[in-house]
Amino acid sequence: MKIYLLWILIGLTTFISGCETKSGISQLWFYTYSSDPDPDKNSLTPANFLELREDKTFTSDLGKFQTGHWDFKDQQLFLHADNGEINILLVNFLKSKEMQVQTGKSNAANFDGLPVPEIVKDPFSRPNNIWRKTATAKETDEQLKSRLRNHCTFWVSYFNWALENELTTVDVRSTASPIKIYGNGFTIKSYSNLPEIWKGYFYDSADCARATTILENIVRTHTIAWPHTDNKYKMFISAFQQMQHLLR
Repeated sequence: MKIYLLWILIGLTTFISGCETKSGISQLWFYTYSSDPDPDKNSLTPANFLELREDKTFTSDLGKFQTGHWDFKDQQLFLHADNGEINILLVNFLKSKEMQVQTGKSNAANFDGLPVPEIVKDPFSRPNNIWRKTATAKETDEQLKSRLRNHCTFWVSYFNWALENELTTVDVRSTASPIKIYGNGFTIKSYSNLPEIWKGYFYDSADCARATTILENIVRTHTIAWPHTDNKYKMFISAFQQMQHLLR
């Protein structure tokens, strides 16, 4: 009888532990560092993320932006992308706020976890990252403006997320963007200084150059009214909201 009860308790503990592990992986994961001895094998930056929602949908940027659904089984994380690709990540270990996986980018990529934001406030959701989707055809000026406007929408959502979660600092340099953000403002990068990842979102170099010109013309012909606040997040939320309006 005692042995029978012991096996029940072991089975119950295993079941609870397994549930906690599965639930624990449903977080917003940010890349932190690589444990690979050869740093040249790693191309991830603090801008790379993996968001695993409880409803089994995901968004990620581990070298390219993808959306789809996920599953976690036998220490393997299966990312079924909407375009038909399947990426399998081996989870070396999973803790409450820390995860290490093996990917094609790095043999041991470490991530820190944060709670997944509400979908309407989520800067990493599909609607706020349409700008990351690679164009499959030439785009009109209106389509380019729409891509740029969505990029500004991402920044508004990103700084709102940081503000609401009272984050002391956020990374603004690693995200591929034509806008260089400083402590007290921003500027438009010249075409020669654009990140290659950003250039790759466009159908060709001509479209990318036109998008840069659109941004340069807006900044040159309009004035961004910077709010009187010491809070950097509120300052950039206002500035990017104005950019959204000017791109309409």
